[in-house]
Amino acid sequence: MGDCVVRAIAAACNLDWDTAYLHLVVQGWMIHDMPSANDVWGMYLAGRGYKRAIIPNTCPDCYTVADFCRDHDSGVFVVATGTHVVTVIDGYYYDAWDSGSVIPTYYWERRS
Repeated sequence: MGDCVVRAIAAACNLDWDTAYLHLVVQGWMIHDMPSANDVWGMYLAGRGYKRAIIPNTCPDCYTVADFCRDHDSGVFVVATGTHVVTVIDGYYYDAWDSGSVIPTYYWERRS
């Protein structure tokens, strides 16, 4: 697995890659799991005030990350797919590749 979780957490939490990785390693150590595990980065985001939500299953094969961006043009989100994680900030996704056509399953939203 690549470093998409670290890159997504770094972008969403305004951290550099090294700091995000270290935070995830510590979180993983505390619950005895890998830094990229969903439980690890989910607990990390929850501890920073993020709330989890499920993508409605109205069109499970056609709703994409790009669609999510159009529907969420304000705020900070960490969006999960079956095998990938990407950050969306104010309607734009930030990723190392064009993941706009990937199907999201759930997301974390930063709440004030």
